Amino acid sequence: MSAPPPTGRRPRRLGWPRRVFSQVLLMQLAVATGVTVLATGLFLAPLSAQLDDQAMRRALSIAQSTAAQPQIAESLLATEPEPRGPVQSAAERIRRATGAEYVVVMDRHGVRWSHPDPARIGRVVSTDPGEALAGLEVREIDDGTLGRSARGKVPLRDASGDIAGAVSVGIAYDSVRARLLAAIPGLLAYAGGALAVGALAALLISRRLQRQTHDLAFSDIAALLTEREAMLHSIREGVVALDRNGRIRLLNDEAQRLLGVGPEASGRPLAEALGTGRTADVLAGEVAGEDLLTVRGSRVLLANRMPTADGGAVVTLRDRTELEHLGRELDSTRGLIDALRAQDHEHANRLHTLLGLLELELHEDAREFVTEIVGVHRATAEQVAERVRDPLLAALLVGKATVAAERGVALRIAPGTLLPDRLVDPRGLVTVVGNLVDNALDAAAGSDGALVEVGLRTEGRTVVLRVRDSGPGVPPAQRGSIFTEGWSTKELPAHGRRGLGLALVRRLAERQGGSVAVDTADEGGAEFTVVLPEAMTEAESDRAGAAR
Repeated sequence: MSAPPPTGRRPRRLGWPRRVFSQVLLMQLAVATGVTVLATGLFLAPLSAQLDDQAMRRALSIAQSTAAQPQIAESLLATEPEPRGPVQSAAERIRRATGAEYVVVMDRHGVRWSHPDPARIGRVVSTDPGEALAGLEVREIDDGTLGRSARGKVPLRDASGDIAGAVSVGIAYDSVRARLLAAIPGLLAYAGGALAVGALAALLISRRLQRQTHDLAFSDIAALLTEREAMLHSIREGVVALDRNGRIRLLNDEAQRLLGVGPEASGRPLAEALGTGRTADVLAGEVAGEDLLTVRGSRVLLANRMPTADGGAVVTLRDRTELEHLGRELDSTRGLIDALRAQDHEHANRLHTLLGLLELELHEDAREFVTEIVGVHRATAEQVAERVRDPLLAALLVGKATVAAERGVALRIAPGTLLPDRLVDPRGLVTVVGNLVDNALDAAAGSDGALVEVGLRTEGRTVVLRVRDSGPGVPPAQRGSIFTEGWSTKELPAHGRRGLGLALVRRLAERQGGSVAVDTADEGGAEFTVVLPEAMTEAESDRAGAAR
């Protein structure tokens, strides 16, 4: 039977490490070692040549100094080559004083008059002295009777300047090699010290990298990045990442859609990418709080901002446009229910009155009573339809008039109102009028002579809307704040948010290049004026005139 497999930890196999800091440490050590070896080699390569050159220059200098002594040339011409002659004595004295390997004086035929080995005096030199005897100075490394040496050869001249011979000086090449070998340990010590410092720096950098990467492997980081990209672009919430300087580092697809920007916004400051306004202030953290509401274009956004450790922040955005619309519709529905409830009571009273008139057989009075009731509603609808030709806006005003009547507020159309059926964006104007009328009804309800007046007129292709009420009005100190998202003086409704109606009005007006302003009405209430340029299409007569 085969033995059971061993239990316990599996032995770790040697190989390339997986952790980021380990790989970076090894690569840094490899780079530091390679650079150190390369620098050492590049230093040693010219060092040998420099030492050779120094030795040849030294030999040439000794030869020049020897040839400059006039007694040597005089002795060369006046005596014979002898081991105890004056030339040998002078040359040996110079050799011992300078530490040269040899100082050889020769005549014009290349015969030695001096040599460290007296037995070689009187013999021809082993290397060609032709260049020196021709008057040239020679530096070279060559082999001779005493072995390899760095040599310097110069011509020897007599008192009249004629060449009487030559002087050859040699420096033992072993001494040059010894200097080179002696320099290597010190150089290696410096290189080892530099390598140790580089290894320590690499270790410190790798440790810091280990902390910053949380000891992850490259494959883990790649997987995290892939998962992050997939998650950011798949979630249905906008995500905006900012750096410490307020620049956009990241925008997922949903954030681009909600903010109305493209991928080119990445890397740009918030104010440059989004422009000035509450949305940029909320994203930049200048407005504190949770679940902050802001309006971007026609969208209502809910923003939450979370700071990051590096001084930046991550902002999440949720689209609450439909929810806000539903909330406003809920408010309108509740108001309509209350109005219907009051209308039900009023209708019951009218039916009882009509029944009483019929039971009393006052048929003529009953007919006049029904005619009067129907006529009031018909007159209101006809008045609106005559002055407001757009069907959506006319239907809105007729419905608001019914609600206003049940709340005890008179809703009337201002004199001079005339709006042709040529609106470019009827739904946008319906939103503007609906928000302003709702606010006006809330303000005017309960006041003496409660009144809301709506005026619509055109100036070319520009629509001017005025809505005034008999309410308390808007204090001058608050007129700059009422168009800000979240600002409201009313109690919170069921959906928990207010302060969006006037903000939407301002955004819709600005989107069409228009404006909205508030002032004091003649009755003392508030008067809102909205100017919408290019809100009307060209009339047929204008197009025909342009064609002609």
